[in-house]
Amino acid sequence: MKKQPTPLSFATLFIASTLSLHVSATEKKLTQTEANKFLTQTAIELEKLGYESSRAEWIYANFITEDTASLAADIGQKYTDAIVRMATEAAKYDSVKLDEVTRRKLDMLKLKLVMPAPQNAKKSAQLAKVSADLSSLYGKGKYCPDDKTCYSLRDMEQIMATKRDYDTLLDVWKGWRQVSVPMRPLFEEQTQLVNEGSKELGYADTGEMWRSKYDMPANEFAKELDRLWGQVKPLYNSLHCHVRAKLGEKYGTDKVPQDKPIPAHLLGNMWAQSWGNIYDLAAPENADPGYDVTNLLEKHQYDHTKMVKGAEKFFTSLSFEPLPKTFWTRSLFLKPKDREVQCHASAWNIDSKDDLRIKMCIQRTGEEFSVIHHELGHNFYQRAYNQQPVYFQESANDGFHEAIGDTIALSVTPGYLKEIGLLDKVPDESKDIGLLMQQAMEKIAFVPFGLLVDQWRWKVYSGEIKPKEYNKAWWELRKNYQGVMPPVARDENQFDPGAKYHVPGGVPYTRYFLAHILQFQFHRELCKIAGNQDPIHRCSIYNSKKAGKVLKEMLEMGSSRPWQEALEKVTGSKEMDATAIMDYFAPLKSYLDKQNKGRSCGW
Repeated sequence: MKKQPTPLSFATLFIASTLSLHVSATEKKLTQTEANKFLTQTAIELEKLGYESSRAEWIYANFITEDTASLAADIGQKYTDAIVRMATEAAKYDSVKLDEVTRRKLDMLKLKLVMPAPQNAKKSAQLAKVSADLSSLYGKGKYCPDDKTCYSLRDMEQIMATKRDYDTLLDVWKGWRQVSVPMRPLFEEQTQLVNEGSKELGYADTGEMWRSKYDMPANEFAKELDRLWGQVKPLYNSLHCHVRAKLGEKYGTDKVPQDKPIPAHLLGNMWAQSWGNIYDLAAPENADPGYDVTNLLEKHQYDHTKMVKGAEKFFTSLSFEPLPKTFWTRSLFLKPKDREVQCHASAWNIDSKDDLRIKMCIQRTGEEFSVIHHELGHNFYQRAYNQQPVYFQESANDGFHEAIGDTIALSVTPGYLKEIGLLDKVPDESKDIGLLMQQAMEKIAFVPFGLLVDQWRWKVYSGEIKPKEYNKAWWELRKNYQGVMPPVARDENQFDPGAKYHVPGGVPYTRYFLAHILQFQFHRELCKIAGNQDPIHRCSIYNSKKAGKVLKEMLEMGSSRPWQEALEKVTGSKEMDATAIMDYFAPLKSYLDKQNKGRSCGW
């Protein structure tokens, strides 16, 4: 998952959230005028601190030393303290009659908090400690099968992605889940503390608080997610049936029963959240499109700069302004030989205006070329809303930022590659099935996982899932939504949810589910605006000024209006619609249904 860093990082958000929000019952009567004055002063401070924080984080990410880590931590703490103070002040206006814009600014300021602590100072400090301990357990996690060998998570992910031996995969799968066992009592304590903090802020529990950030009642939002999943489920079921059959052929139906969920360690990913790494096992016959983007980039002598320039040209073809000169001098494109850096691809806006950058250790591959398009999607979004007040300099909801980057990446089609001169001839439609299968095993396989992580946490926070049922409930959800099962018996001595970073890290996950829905809806509607006549999966909006104009208008809104209005700007509808996924993958669905005839589908 690519993410766009903001001045308030997840770590900062978490620390900020563990400080209490207290509003005195004896506060003097406040007014609209005082609220506006507070917001004006706060905006100046936010911009200044945000700039300092972003620079410190950038330097740390690009020059990893003890000193840069310390400096980043210092400014992060300074920013944290300021956010807590501002949020506390903002909460004082909860009962004041205000105009719509002022109310939204104050709400946005308060919503920077993710995991609220109780107002009791001792409990607040305890939550900070528990959260730090959880983060440390995950970050330092390793599996050492013997005295001479230790695997990091990255090592184990590589094994899961490339090995095809059942027992080797099982050993690594179990090994990583040893790391999360000691997290269990800490997570239970964390849950109790953040729930107490959420209730003090007026929410039933932390899950309700998270769901309240989407411009609609919390319970309605939960129902909306289930509705969207229902639209995607027929395609997922067909993909699941086909992949399970192919895994049965590879490992034997004794190990992969054809009437049960798929053993979770065989899907090429540590969490079975995406299946693209085992595409070779499920690929259709004669699916090779006849070209390889990595080879094309080499053939046409694309270096890292030319790859980024090529992606920039996609946006300028839509009538976006070129990236600023400073982008090219301040970004990190290659892994330095003389120092440690964070290579995870990310997009930055340092000054919340025009200091746009990406940070990548670019390799000349087709996948990286697509990722660059994705990251620049973040950058052009950041610049589009930079005229908004600082409170609204974010995407319409947290799913939009990822969705925009992915929407652009969907336009990196064979037709687009031909138009920019990388490909001589577009393969005929018979080759589309393989390309669609690859995408489905990454994107469609992810959809139920993207939904269930927070479904589990919301039920934990509400008390529907008791501590003694953590693991049982986790695997029941994974079975129900994903059709996957643990390869060996799991009991309540384990804590398998903790093996996924976002659970011990306290990071909401629904944004990724939303991004997977929205990107296809955006793509379908932008293709219509562009006048595309091809099947949606063959459409690229490259060179469409009409599509670019509408897209830019939506991006410029930032979070100034409810996300439904931003969605309407592009799609004409205020409702998310996953039928675009079914339209995009229609040829693959037909192929899968033919392949699945005579097979036992479902679980």
